[in-house]
Amino acid sequence: MSEAAARVLVVDDDRFHRERAREVLAGRAEVVTCAGAGEALAALRSAPADLILSDLEMPGGSGLELLQQVLRDHPGTDFVIVTAHATISSAVEALRLGASDYLLKPVRPEDLILVLERTLGRRRLLTENRQLRDELALHQSCRLLTSCVEPEDVFAMALDLTLRGVGLGRGFALYRRTALPASGGFHGRGFTEAEETGLRQAFSAKPLLLEGLGPQLLRRGEFHQVLAGLGVAVGELLVVPVTGEDEEGGVLCLLGEQAPMRPGQVAHAQLVAEHAELALRNAERYRAARERAFIDDVTEVYNARYLLEALDREIRRAERYGTELSILFLDLDRFKLVNDTHGHLVGSNTLRQLSRLLEGCVRQVDTVSRYGGDEFTILLVDTGERVGRTIAERIRQSVERHAFEAGPGRTLRLTCSLGVSTYPAHGRTREALLDAADKAMYRAKSLGRNRVASASELD
Repeated sequence: MSEAAARVLVVDDDRFHRERAREVLAGRAEVVTCAGAGEALAALRSAPADLILSDLEMPGGSGLELLQQVLRDHPGTDFVIVTAHATISSAVEALRLGASDYLLKPVRPEDLILVLERTLGRRRLLTENRQLRDELALHQSCRLLTSCVEPEDVFAMALDLTLRGVGLGRGFALYRRTALPASGGFHGRGFTEAEETGLRQAFSAKPLLLEGLGPQLLRRGEFHQVLAGLGVAVGELLVVPVTGEDEEGGVLCLLGEQAPMRPGQVAHAQLVAEHAELALRNAERYRAARERAFIDDVTEVYNARYLLEALDREIRRAERYGTELSILFLDLDRFKLVNDTHGHLVGSNTLRQLSRLLEGCVRQVDTVSRYGGDEFTILLVDTGERVGRTIAERIRQSVERHAFEAGPGRTLRLTCSLGVSTYPAHGRTREALLDAADKAMYRAKSLGRNRVASASELD
């Protein structure tokens, strides 16, 4: 708090001393004069004070009694006892009870000014120290972000740290999921289940535009309209962007309370966002390195190692949001004849062509991977058994109709068998789902190949 904004209560039953203090401190502080302890407590209830200058002896309550009540009900307020009858014992008692200082009447103007400047200087140092401690604690908390290797974990933790750092209870994070381009990410804190569901649905339908967006305090706009439509009361909304080096990016949105947000709150939010951006860039680099390790050399689609991680992640997401997912297990029929007849180079090229064909049959959010040999798996997010079977049949027909290049002027015709399993109907773990899809695929082969079978058909 600056000196010009300081608020001082002068409490004295003698009007002369009250007015004299007002004249001396005018222009240096806002001075409120009170004739007794009751008036002083009423003034404190209307607005806090930085400093109280109180007479020791007053009708209706002594300065020491007022000091004790102020320390109990308004901690952090500096209190100076002013008296014409000071003794060592009364001064020591005032300081023992928590007074900052004491002055003797008649008080010289320079002493009043000195005690005000000294009090405000001490309060300023205490405020700066508290801010430094808060910033240091926030910096140390932000170290947790360095352990996040998934962008969605960065946004979830950054939201928690920001809310804690600014002392607010409600907020949400919106971000692009580059691993699932058509699926936006959302984390909410402090909302009811219905409010969180409504926010997720409202924002998932709109593209997240981050270009040119900087930290800002909003009092109206699209976010407010969405929140108001869900019956969520909000005043100010602090929006802080978090962007990586590549495609990752999102925003942290903090819902203010009745009082306007303080500059310190905005600064703390920006501090967390800076750490989150570093963590997001590390997550991007980690993902790039991991993807290089997770790409099949022959087909250039994901390998089985990546499938297992992706399947674990999507099972957790489906469990959290109560959605379904399906696994397609594909095996080419009699593919060994291709290698035996045309050679392994043609066989490898055929697998590459099949990979492109499979990617064209599914959405960007789905995952095509080579499980091994001529076996492929397709992870279909937010997909039930009926739709999973439909997609499997579409793939089967596409493979059957496709002419695979086998060299100059030569083509191959192939068929495939597919098994379908669905979470949670056929299993709740990756092992159970893959096993069910594999068994369904072998059932399709046993029925004559070039077929689709579901795990629901297994005995």
